[in-house]
Amino acid sequence: MNNTYSPYFEFDRTAWALSRDLPPLSISEEEFENLKGLNEKIAIEEVTEVYLPLARLLHLYVTAFQNLQSKMNSFLSTPAPKAPFVIGIAGSVAVGKSTTARLLQNLLSRWNEHAKVDLVTTDGFLYPNKVLEEKGIMNKKGFPESYDINKLMHFISGIKSGEPALQVPVYSHLAYDILDDRSLLVDQPDILILEGINVLQVNTQEPFFVSDFFDFSIYIDADEEDIRDWYIERFQLLRDTAFQDPRSYFHKYASITEEEAILTATRIWRDINAINLHANIMPTKERAKLIIKKGANHMIDQILLRK
Repeated sequence: MNNTYSPYFEFDRTAWALSRDLPPLSISEEEFENLKGLNEKIAIEEVTEVYLPLARLLHLYVTAFQNLQSKMNSFLSTPAPKAPFVIGIAGSVAVGKSTTARLLQNLLSRWNEHAKVDLVTTDGFLYPNKVLEEKGIMNKKGFPESYDINKLMHFISGIKSGEPALQVPVYSHLAYDILDDRSLLVDQPDILILEGINVLQVNTQEPFFVSDFFDFSIYIDADEEDIRDWYIERFQLLRDTAFQDPRSYFHKYASITEEEAILTATRIWRDINAINLHANIMPTKERAKLIIKKGANHMIDQILLRK
């Protein structure tokens, strides 16, 4: 760990894994495989060495938050509605945000003090395709302007105000669109994990940001060349799996050759995802409380925790 002249405590994999006072690990191999992303090559040992210490750290934050809430209610003599501890997880497309979110949801739910952990992705707050087409920004899905920020802010402020039974729109990666007939119920969880590429972004035109409502924030980081390679690899895997479904928005790519798939994914990365990464996502990295840095093999190499 190197603390000199840095706003972060910096841990390599070994130092982070030595964290003490950890609960026993009880994720099975089958459970772990179901939590992993499509082309994530991490091993179950990473749960023990990285995610379990992180869950323990978050447990300390959550219990301190709950204790403060209790003391504030006592001090004010006006019990407030139950508000969850909110964790934001940001990072590029294909960097492994979803796997991190699912693992943390699973691990954090094992403590009785905060057993109800809900996971929401910001995909559900994208404008429907018809709106994106009307705005002429269909090729900017995932950019800040493609989200219904008012709806997202209404949800996150409602959550922190303790509102019960909030409905969240559902996004289908198969249809590549919002589902009109589906919604996710979020009903006063102990912890809410909000995952998405845009959650740490700021809009200077607005008085509040989504991240203003976070109690802890995480940025998943990696070298751009590695993320691009993972994106291309994932595109190839989807060509052989999800894209084969005739209902898939990307079914047109199901029959292209491997060479054509690589060229197509490379073009999409260059023209859309790389631009979004540089303009909107990467500049928010230092706003996170904790940065997880991955190496070329998907394995986590470094953890930076803000002092």
